[in-house]
Amino acid sequence: MLIAQVANEGRAGMWAVEQMAMLRCVTFSGCRSWLSAVVLVLLAGCGGQADSAATVTGKGDSSGASTEKLRIALVMKSLANEFFSTMARGAEDYAAASNGEFELLVNGIQDETDLSGQVSLVEQMIAQQVSAIVIAPADSQALVPVLQRAVEAGIVVINIDNRLDAGVLQSAGLTIPFVGPDNRAGARKVGDYLALKLTKGAEVAVLEGIETSFNGQQRKLGFEAAMEAAGLRIVATQSAQWEMSQANQATAAILTAHPDVKGILACNDSMALGALAAVRAAGRTDVMIVGFDNITAVQQAIRENQVLATADQHGDQLAVYGIEYALQALRGGEGVVEDRETAVDLITAAELSAADKPEKP
Repeated sequence: MLIAQVANEGRAGMWAVEQMAMLRCVTFSGCRSWLSAVVLVLLAGCGGQADSAATVTGKGDSSGASTEKLRIALVMKSLANEFFSTMARGAEDYAAASNGEFELLVNGIQDETDLSGQVSLVEQMIAQQVSAIVIAPADSQALVPVLQRAVEAGIVVINIDNRLDAGVLQSAGLTIPFVGPDNRAGARKVGDYLALKLTKGAEVAVLEGIETSFNGQQRKLGFEAAMEAAGLRIVATQSAQWEMSQANQATAAILTAHPDVKGILACNDSMALGALAAVRAAGRTDVMIVGFDNITAVQQAIRENQVLATADQHGDQLAVYGIEYALQALRGGEGVVEDRETAVDLITAAELSAADKPEKP
């Protein structure tokens, strides 16, 4: 496996290595040198024909496709978030086991709010004429225009993790299939579990993600529905932009303003960890925290009774589902414009304990 990291310096297609962390090009078709991979991308950015991608349409029509290997770009949010690094590893493992069927390019931005960086990554993939883009958009609205350009360039686009805004897609005349979980249902499961541990009328707070992200909106709605059904009071809702440090600050402020808060519902696990740090710093042992994503650090916090629960949307498989859908579209498969719902499961200490037990012979 060869990994080369490159970035696009400008609209003219000139490439530089100064932002190498922005792109990982993973090739499974043989042994190339690092320098060869960089030269390949340089040629692609300048309009060269080296290793050109198969010709496909945005609707997945592979008639007239070349015999060159398919190239699929996975464009994610922050690779600093364990959920997305796990997603990347799952995709890489799948590509490695594909017997060279396709080439995988793994991309990620530096933090969850770097919308312009993610737009730039998509532009790079368009310039490289990849066969398909599988994207977990950082924003449900802001990424639509550049994805429209990708479709117009004949690139298959599959949306995973965070659903693109239906209204914006409709206004653009786009149909982009979504592969991912029901975030609202997953958050409802987590919220219902928290509600079982609190008394009616107890005060809770919600830490939400980027306000224009569909998955964050749905998780917030799921939490709210669970709290309303249980008769719990949401006394504060604040965006922490999916980030641990912002969640730490937001939670500290909430605990000061609402000292009777007994629960924090975080729309992802990074924010749950930020909330946990703030609760510990305040010396509070009576505040229960729940999250969403099932990352390793939160699993350990659950085992230690520091976090109550989270939701597992199986990040290691989510990108794989999207890649499989893209391959189906590139092969001319029928029904590829339909959305596909994937599993999301409640994770508590009981589930982790059961998973930790060795199987009986």
